[in-house]
Amino acid sequence: MRPAEFSPESIIQAGQDLQAAGRNVTGFAIRQRVGGGNPNRLKQVWDEFVASKSVTEAEPVAELPVEVAEVVSAVSKALTERIAALAVELNDKAVKAAERRVAEVLRAAGEQREQAERELADASQTVEDLEDKLDQAATEAEGLKKQLADALTVSQAQAVELAQVRERLTAAEQSAKAASEQHAAAMLQATSSIESERVRHQQEAERLRSVIEQNRSELAAVKAKADADQAQYAEQKKIAADEASRAADRLNRAETEREEARQGASLAREELANLRGQLAAIESQRAELVQALAGKSSSSAKGE
Repeated sequence: MRPAEFSPESIIQAGQDLQAAGRNVTGFAIRQRVGGGNPNRLKQVWDEFVASKSVTEAEPVAELPVEVAEVVSAVSKALTERIAALAVELNDKAVKAAERRVAEVLRAAGEQREQAERELADASQTVEDLEDKLDQAATEAEGLKKQLADALTVSQAQAVELAQVRERLTAAEQSAKAASEQHAAAMLQATSSIESERVRHQQEAERLRSVIEQNRSELAAVKAKADADQAQYAEQKKIAADEASRAADRLNRAETEREEARQGASLAREELANLRGQLAAIESQRAELVQALAGKSSSSAKGE
């Protein structure tokens, strides 16, 4: 059996406090005063306390008066009519006693009904208080749901913006890779043409050797310049990759700080513009190199 949560002394003290405050002592009123407990048990403890203070007086058994006893003794053998009259008188007294008991029972039932009504009023007040608390909790829950929806909307917008920036970075990397491949193909073609010219010049006469040696020196210088351009392009590509990595890091942090993501995206666009400028410069240098090689080839043909 589960032990009582509140001692009888605390329950009795709560009931006395309610009486001192002029309030009805009910199970729910005692429960609110002590802060918990079963209302039925609380009311039972209080009723037992009240009953212990009341002096129970047993109703004396009705006895025949002395005069009636003497009359009965005198005429018991002679007058049966008097016995019948006495029986009627006794029955009347019994009926009256029964009526008194019925009145007491009705009075007790009325008191119990009034007590139940007070209990019901206290229970209704408790239910209303609980309903108010429930409405307040529902309002707070609605506010939290709205805050969560707003946070999800902001997060989705940041995710879309991050995906767009990543797509732009991927496109920039692909463009840089394509430009590198084109530059390598051009260098390979130029090297092949130079090698063909070198083989052909070696078959020329001795009188053209000096011209071929001069062209070879110029070709070496051009190749060195092309190698330098290639190294510079590789370095620039590495720098671009490092910058792209740093931009990706900044974009990752932008998932939690939107303003930093926008700044990172702006910086990435500026770096992409720089890369495009550098690629344009490299293309210009390559064009100049091809034009220089074409000019040297033309000079060699004129010398022959």
